[in-house]
Amino acid sequence: MMERGRRIAFDYGDVRIGVAVSDPDSILSSPLTTLKANDKSLVNQIAQIFAEIDPVAIYVGRPALLSGNDGAATEKALDFVEVLRTVTQVPIELIDERMSTVSAARNLRDAGRNARDSKDAIDMAAAVAILEFALEIEKRK
Repeated sequence: MMERGRRIAFDYGDVRIGVAVSDPDSILSSPLTTLKANDKSLVNQIAQIFAEIDPVAIYVGRPALLSGNDGAATEKALDFVEVLRTVTQVPIELIDERMSTVSAARNLRDAGRNARDSKDAIDMAAAVAILEFALEIEKRK
């Protein structure tokens, strides 16, 4: 049985960080916001989100190369996890995200959204995909 409480997922990128959150019963995953990765107040913004949501689990997309090996993006995601650890004691788990951004872009394109106009939406949708994948894994445990 899964612990009741909200979960949060981050799709880390060099420019934008998509954020998604679940409801307390972990049934729905919803886009929350897109943060600017180079914003000087990023850590404060994340701390504020954690204070409002009070997550029981945190997931960060782990961008691996299609081969499954780690690339430069994986290192950046790991650095981001270290930043998160400075503002929370909640367990943080890395989730394979190789297909999340691709599927998010395709879903928005299928819905008639132009990718260039929807970068924030794509990042949030990718975070939703990461969160949904994480919830599936958690439910199977």
